[in-house]
Amino acid sequence: MQANGAGQGQESSDLSCLNSAQNGESSSAGGTHSNGLLSSTDNGNSVGTSNGSSTGPGSGTSAASTASGSEVGSLKKKKRLSQAEEDVIRLIGQHLHGLGLNQTVDLLMQESGCRLEHSSATKFRNHVMEGEWDKAENDLNELRALMHSPNAIVRMKFLLLQQKYLEYLEDGKVLEALQVLRGELTPLKYNTDRIHVLSGYLMCSHAEDLKAKAEWEGKGTASRCRLLDKLQTYLPPSVMLPPRRMQTLLRQAVELQRDRCLYHNTKLDSSLDSVSLLLDHVCSRSVLHSPHWKQFPCYTQQILTEHCNEVWFCKFSNDGTKLATGSKDTTVIIWQVDPESHQLKLLRTLEGHAYGVSYLAWSPDDTYLIACGPDDCSELWLWNVQTGELRTKMSQSHEDSLTSVAWNPDGKRFVTGGQRGQFYQCDLDGNLLDSWEGVRVQCLWCLGDGRAVLASDTHQRIRGYNFEDLTDRNIVQEDHPIMSFTVSKNGRLALLNVATQGVHLWDLQDRVLVRKYQGVTQGFYTIHSCFGGHNEDFIASGSEDHKVYIWHRRGELPIAELTGHTRTVNCVSWNPAIPGLLASASDDGTVRVWGPAPFLDSQEADGLNENCSNMDS
Repeated sequence: MQANGAGQGQESSDLSCLNSAQNGESSSAGGTHSNGLLSSTDNGNSVGTSNGSSTGPGSGTSAASTASGSEVGSLKKKKRLSQAEEDVIRLIGQHLHGLGLNQTVDLLMQESGCRLEHSSATKFRNHVMEGEWDKAENDLNELRALMHSPNAIVRMKFLLLQQKYLEYLEDGKVLEALQVLRGELTPLKYNTDRIHVLSGYLMCSHAEDLKAKAEWEGKGTASRCRLLDKLQTYLPPSVMLPPRRMQTLLRQAVELQRDRCLYHNTKLDSSLDSVSLLLDHVCSRSVLHSPHWKQFPCYTQQILTEHCNEVWFCKFSNDGTKLATGSKDTTVIIWQVDPESHQLKLLRTLEGHAYGVSYLAWSPDDTYLIACGPDDCSELWLWNVQTGELRTKMSQSHEDSLTSVAWNPDGKRFVTGGQRGQFYQCDLDGNLLDSWEGVRVQCLWCLGDGRAVLASDTHQRIRGYNFEDLTDRNIVQEDHPIMSFTVSKNGRLALLNVATQGVHLWDLQDRVLVRKYQGVTQGFYTIHSCFGGHNEDFIASGSEDHKVYIWHRRGELPIAELTGHTRTVNCVSWNPAIPGLLASASDDGTVRVWGPAPFLDSQEADGLNENCSNMDS
């Protein structure tokens, strides 16, 4: 160790709209559904609506339910449904209708006294799905009075006419399409840029060419269904429910549960088919055989013992295929990560660092690796990882202390410095491009814009430096020395290891302290923490009490304490490509690779928990 003085997702719309077209929403002769979704029309007027002026759920029933109106009325007298109950019934009805269970929907609406949607909306839906554009346009006049924003009628009319125009073109009816473009779309004086694009489609030689250029599915259920989804956004939900509303709410509930789960470490699957709606989402550490828990690093899957002295630093490459470790034994070891088993094997050893290796930085493309030494080291080594050759050995002055380095995002420059007041920007050959005098650097980081460099200094702060206009500004101010820091991928958050205080999370944009993480033992040794896991939801840090601590980013208490090291853990690194892989470097001379727990029975799980403390409450 070194003593030293940082919405809504769209599911497939084809099914529900296909059912709409085939199960009670076509204009062919058929029965009228009491759920308000008609299957027949008469001269453009809905058949069987008891009250055409009804505007919402519970305000009336269709003709098929008129005969049982007295029964419905008596039911409603027995119990008046609340607005929430009516909403639930409509959601259930919409979902059942999407499955084609129209008779069930009829019964549900009759017994509840609710209406799935307004009769004018039903007519409109049917006419759109049948491609009866003139009737659909007339329906807009009825819907105008029901809308919160009557101006939206122009937008809806534009969408209808656009579909009409494209379908004419696909059918080869160029004159009719031209008439729609000139006589109907253009007079709207809406979205003229789009009209110019549409006019270009007149030059398409065939239907497939049109579909490709317009990025359009073509005439039929799919494109009309997508059109309806757009049109429904302009209608109040009391008139027509948003498409697949129940699926949307269920998906949001699942995502919220996963988001609140402290241990979830996999990409969120928006499909409801992958989860059970009968149980709450659980990734509890106490359920080690849970498939979600298999993605969380809590188990020592490998101990690397090739270093023969304290291991001061470890860092996975940006693509996650390699791990670099630096030691007091003056070597850097490059380890290859097996893509299947996630086991590490020694790839090559880089030797000759006179002072030991206390900091490592991969170039953005992982071609190069820079190695720095402890406080008394005036040298910086730039290695070609692919060939194992030393590209540059840089030393500006024997008075230098080059202990930290950070790559510019362009991969052609880097900044380096130390606690003796030097702060340089150099090229790949070690040539000095710029310098900043009098800045005693403890740790460095280049932000994604390629201009700003963050540096923690001996004044217990992090400042931003711009080498282009030579300006600097204060960003973070702590009350104790900042031993190290790292920045999230999006450049918004900074994770600091603060002497005697532990791990702090700062918002760099708002310049506020977000959270102080508890549990870690941090004195005046340099310990490096990291972000990690899927979406960088987790934070890990070494500790002077020989443990690795893991927190969920939103919680101050640790969710895991990983034991196994016998001396101070100096550095941790979370694999950026494999969310379940974590490495830790320690003064005990080993590097531990932490992975998901294997499938265990209950007795084995109890034994594992002794080495991986369970922080569940």
